[in-house]
Formats: sequence, structure tokens, C-alpha cells
Amino acid sequence: MKYNWKYGILEDAVNKGSSNISLNKIKDDDGDYPVFGAKGFAQNVSFYQQESEYLGIIKDGAGIGRVSRHPEKSSILATMQYILPKKGFDIQFINYFLDYIDFEKYRTGSTIPHIYYKDYKSEPFPLVNIDEQKRIVAKLDECFSLIDNCQLKIENSLRNAKELFQSQLNQIFSQKGDGWVEKKLREVFDVRDGTHDSPKYINEGIPFVTQKNITDGGLKFDKVKFINQDDHDKFYKRSNVAFNDIIISMIGANRGMACIVDDKRLFSIKNVGLIKSNEHMNQKYILYYLKSPLANEYVSNSSKGSAQRFIGLGKLRDFPIPFVPLEKQKEISFQIDQLKSQTQTLESNYQQELDALDELKKSILQKAFS
Repeated sequence: MKYNWKYGILEDAVNKGSSNISLNKIKDDDGDYPVFGAKGFAQNVSFYQQESEYLGIIKDGAGIGRVSRHPEKSSILATMQYILPKKGFDIQFINYFLDYIDFEKYRTGSTIPHIYYKDYKSEPFPLVNIDEQKRIVAKLDECFSLIDNCQLKIENSLRNAKELFQSQLNQIFSQKGDGWVEKKLREVFDVRDGTHDSPKYINEGIPFVTQKNITDGGLKFDKVKFINQDDHDKFYKRSNVAFNDIIISMIGANRGMACIVDDKRLFSIKNVGLIKSNEHMNQKYILYYLKSPLANEYVSNSSKGSAQRFIGLGKLRDFPIPFVPLEKQKEISFQIDQLKSQTQTLESNYQQELDALDELKKSILQKAFS
């Protein structure tokens, strides 16, 4: 603590307030007053809960402890807590102080994490006069403005690196050189899909992979559900998914996302397309094509459904692919591997720089308050 500062606790500087607003309660409301949630603006309604500017802090779910500043005549959802500065305390000074607190030590709950005001309200708080608060805020604003500008430039560079890879994929698969022939996926592969049934899940058993387990980084078994042997035997006969096959999401926001099965454990699939491997095709070549903007455009144009978009098995089997001899496929795969490695190195470097700037912010707040 600063030796010449007088200290109290956070509760000396703020009041807390609670919200009872849920999206279900306000879905039919409309008006001039904004409601904010963990992800920012939610919607406008015909009422407000706070007359003056205030802070909101996430108390339930992902992002607990994240603080945001909100305008007068607005409200927050019930997953957040109002933090209301008392007279004589600068709102941005309190905002920075809350950013300084390590809320992980107050975390409770495993499935849905929580933090409670009663636990962190006793954090030692500097009771300095308003002029000193504003002087500190001005210094922190200046530092964080410079850091934010650096972060913005790095984030743009990171985005450009990712876009460059997609642009190169598009160029490679659009070139139509000698020996290139367009074929349908069904002409080259055995294309199937998994079950569309919803079995009874059990605590332990055989993994039941859905579209949620297919990510840009590959097949993930974390948060997977499990089924019994009888259900697996029934579903497995339909798909017969195996090592080195390609699986592709057929429904939801990540439809078209594909990955190679690089795990030898047995599992069943639901709402997932299956492209069986064969000796005449290079799986990486096909996977890279499925990740290209050309393939994404086909998936988007071939999807149907209003509540949840999906691509049917027929459209999946009709997927147009650029067919080239196997040796050429291997050559192209190697070329993309090299490009991917270079891009990942760039992305890793940029991410390390962003992480370092986040640590710098924490260090500055630490020096300001501890």
C-alpha cells in the first residue's frame, strides 16, 4: 500500500445495486433506454433503472469480474451487478480500481462461476481526495491510450495474417491449371452422415461427437457427451467413422467446418458429415479445400432452414471439388503446409505481443494501487 495514503475498503466508496432484468422479460419491450449485458448493448426498452452514470460488473457466467461503464438512464441484465460511486469518488478511479482486483480469488461455482459483492467489498481501497483521484485517472488514461493504440495496430496485423492465408487458399484452388478437373465429392469419396437422433446420454461411455466438437483447430473431445454401447452400435453402422476420415459440420453457425479424424478411439457422430478416406486422394488436400473461401461460399449458398441453417447430405455429396492427380495433391498440400506454418508463426508472435500489453496494463494498475 502507498505509505502516505489513508485506506478504507471498497464499500466505503461505492454502493451496490441489483438488477432483475432478463432478456425474456424485455423481449417484447421497446423504447429509448438501453439495456446492457455481458456482451455489451442488448436492446432498448421503455424504462431505466439508473438515473446517473454507473459501473456494471459481470457476476454470473463467463467473464466474471469484467467491468464496464454505462451512461445515465440505462440498465443492465441480472447477470451483472450495479456498482454506484458514492459522493466524492470519481467513477473512472473506481473503474480502474476494480480492473486491478483479482476476482479469481472470489470465484465460486464450477458449472456456472459466480462472484459476490459481499466477498470483494472489503478490498483495501485508497481514500484519497477527488483531486488526487482525477490526477491518477489522467495518468492512467494517458498510459492506457498509448497501449490501446498499440493493441489496435497489432490486432489489425493479426487479422491481416489470417486473411492472407485465406486469400492464398482461394488463389491456389482457383488456378485451374493443366490436369485440373471439377468433380463432385460423391464421384471421388464415399460420403455419409451421422445420425440425427438424440439418444439418452450417460456419464461415461462412448463419445457422441456433434458439430460442436469440430473446430478450426481440429476434433475436440472436451465437453463431449457419452452414449451406451447399444446406441453406438446402431449409429456406427450408419457412418462407420474411422481414423483419417474427414468429418464436417452440417448444421449451425460452424456448418462447413471440417477436420481430419486424428484420434483412433471409437465414437459416433450426429449432425456431422463423413468423407471416408481412400488411397487415391490426399486427405489434407481435401481438408484445405474445404477450409477455403470457395468451399465456404458453396456451403452458404447450399444451406437451408430458418431457425438453424443446415446443409443436407445430397448437397454435401454434390460438393464441387478441384480434382488433380494424387502427386499434384501432395505437392499442393505441402505448399499450403508451409504457408500455414509461416502464418501461424506470425499469429503467435502477434498474440504474444497482445498478451505482453495486457500484462503491462496489469503491471501499471498494480503500481497505481498496491
